Amino acid sequence: MPIEPETEAEREEDEKTARLFTRRNFLIGGSAATGLVLAWAIWPRAYEPNISAAENEEIFGAYLKISKEGQVTVVVPQSEMGQGVYTILPQILADELGADWRTIAVEPAPINPLYANGFLAQQWAETLLPPGVGKLTEEEMATWMAKNVATRNDFIVTADSASVPAYASSFREAGAAARVLLSKAAGAKWDVGWESCIVENGFVSNGEKKLRFGELVGDALEQDLPDPVPLRSNPVNNLVGQDVPRLDLPSKLDGSANFAGDIRLPDLVYASIRQGPIGATRLKSFNREGAGKIIGLVEVVEHDRWIAAVATNWWAANQALDQMSPMFETTGLLPDSDTVDLALENALSDGPGTRFASRGETKPAFDEFENFQAIYQVEAALHAPVETRTATAEYRDGRLELWLATQAPAAAVQAAAEAAGINADNVTLYPMLAGGSFGRNLDSKIASQVAFIAKKMARPVQLIWSRAEEMMHDHYRPPTAARLNAATDKVGRIQALQIKVAAPAAAREQSKRVVQGMDEIEAMRASIGEADAKAVSGADVQYNIANFTLDHHPAYMGAPTGNWRSNADSYNAFFVESFIDELAARAKIEPLSYRMQLMSGRPRLARCLTGVAAMAGWDGGLDGSGQGLACHSMRGGHIAVIVSANRGESGLRVRRISATVDIGRIIHPDIARQQIEGGIVFGLSMALGSATRFHKGLPLARRMSDLSLPRLAEIPPIQIEFIRSEEDPVGVEEIGVPAVAPAVANALFSATGTRFRQLPLFAEVS
Repeated sequence: MPIEPETEAEREEDEKTARLFTRRNFLIGGSAATGLVLAWAIWPRAYEPNISAAENEEIFGAYLKISKEGQVTVVVPQSEMGQGVYTILPQILADELGADWRTIAVEPAPINPLYANGFLAQQWAETLLPPGVGKLTEEEMATWMAKNVATRNDFIVTADSASVPAYASSFREAGAAARVLLSKAAGAKWDVGWESCIVENGFVSNGEKKLRFGELVGDALEQDLPDPVPLRSNPVNNLVGQDVPRLDLPSKLDGSANFAGDIRLPDLVYASIRQGPIGATRLKSFNREGAGKIIGLVEVVEHDRWIAAVATNWWAANQALDQMSPMFETTGLLPDSDTVDLALENALSDGPGTRFASRGETKPAFDEFENFQAIYQVEAALHAPVETRTATAEYRDGRLELWLATQAPAAAVQAAAEAAGINADNVTLYPMLAGGSFGRNLDSKIASQVAFIAKKMARPVQLIWSRAEEMMHDHYRPPTAARLNAATDKVGRIQALQIKVAAPAAAREQSKRVVQGMDEIEAMRASIGEADAKAVSGADVQYNIANFTLDHHPAYMGAPTGNWRSNADSYNAFFVESFIDELAARAKIEPLSYRMQLMSGRPRLARCLTGVAAMAGWDGGLDGSGQGLACHSMRGGHIAVIVSANRGESGLRVRRISATVDIGRIIHPDIARQQIEGGIVFGLSMALGSATRFHKGLPLARRMSDLSLPRLAEIPPIQIEFIRSEEDPVGVEEIGVPAVAPAVANALFSATGTRFRQLPLFAEVS
């Protein structure tokens, strides 16, 4: 990667950055926790693609290769976890390029600053700054963070539905650049202006003359690009907006798709692991002789904080650990739900909290009008992906090869390198498909563990966590409580609203692990008492309420927390939409009308509400109808949900779920529908279960059967309608989740007259 001379503008920018660091007294750690060295003058200003190409392929920038046979390979720097990113981003590029979709292939990107997720880095910027810096992230620091830290720390993270917003423009520009180069090559052959060439369906044509992409790739790379590269005003290929075949689907259907657990190497052995209770835990003792009769046991690998058995098959390794009965010693406070409940209660009662939103003046309204208060609570939630933590590694001659599904590849490589005692440059990561994740694959602990074991064994090792280990050592969505207060006038209109959310600083904790390289206990303890803007995401209400405040009250849980599908929006939507429903009932106004009177200036969300009401046959949700309504806005997308439900003898029966969604311009309608449907099912699972309580440092949920997840036969018919829009596309992976639980709770109130203020529902009735 050559170092280019620094320009005067770049020197001025660096001086400004240096002043920022001095003035704000700010230091951010690198992914290896070694600190960010501000050696701006010698840092590369340009980076070269490091993707590999076959003899018959030519590389067109960081995102694209074209072979002489005409195959177009798109390089994607985001983890494919079932959300369709291996199709959607290539679809954007192919549409702008003018490619034939039948010639498109996809491969994962290597680690390279060219693939840095600057958009997500800007979203996470506030979680990386010291608490109390105010709105700095909305101004110069966020811009600097996205442009410099993301690039220089290989921040190639898949999270927060950011793939399309972060990379759509880059993929479109890559397609446009290749199209122009191919057109120039063809124009030179035909002695015509390149602007007169038409590119579509894998051909470049001019009148009767036509050439395939493959016939032009060699000459195309000798051409120069105009500045700026022109984009299509009206794409002729029309791939965007179409249900093109998913690129990852055929291999998943025929079984040829490789996940981390599918890797098979010569001389491969299998490992299982045991870790002690959450906290400062060390391995105290184990009975090695107990595993002596296990056929296939190869070795036992000890670590200060865990123990692994290695065998010729995973079942033998896991059985060996059972027989060895490892004992652990934990110091410090162990997570316990009774203690957590008290901590949340005290956090809401103790002090003013940190204010993240304020409009108007709430005090005069609370002095003048009637006050209503409600307190809500949600339990810690587990990720519970079908695929437990799995990784394969081989250490040889000071180099490590690693097969792993990860949402944070640079962090995984660094963790593995540190565990093996080698430089990160000596680690080769092969990004694998993931069997779901929901944020779970942001954790790099397994990369460290498998690297340690592989070096000890000096042969390839595949490490698989058992389901119990997966659930006992999750990075949970935090348990949370909220107190909402409203001042309402005589006709029930909201004159002031106060929301206080008590929760651990999960997003700050997550950033410390992913970006600064802290281990989970260090990150958890370093986040104690820190205010977190992400903890109140989704609680800055979408309603037009003139007098409003929103505060975060940090609370200590004692267990690691982190990203979970829809993050804090998952619980804050439950708080807000349940409370709005309660206010509507007190005012004796049907819930849709009550919401619509607060929709001034929110036309997109209002349209979702009226749309779903028409689709679902909204009856007002009164008189025991069993219909419940909720809506939510999130990261530029909008959704309204109506649930028809009742409580029967065997528990909750949901009869139908209807949703109207506005996610801007839709790239792949079928994938969008799949993701919204999946999010709705995920939200229903959150309403019914997906949670755990803790006792003496361990979660009570150890198996999938402990989570009260709905079974396939219990999933009701789901209706989804999309609102046509030409707004910029937004991520669709999470927006289906937040509004479902409050809609279910509101439906149950309609059906039974009982208000549920805790998740999972039925955990407690208030």
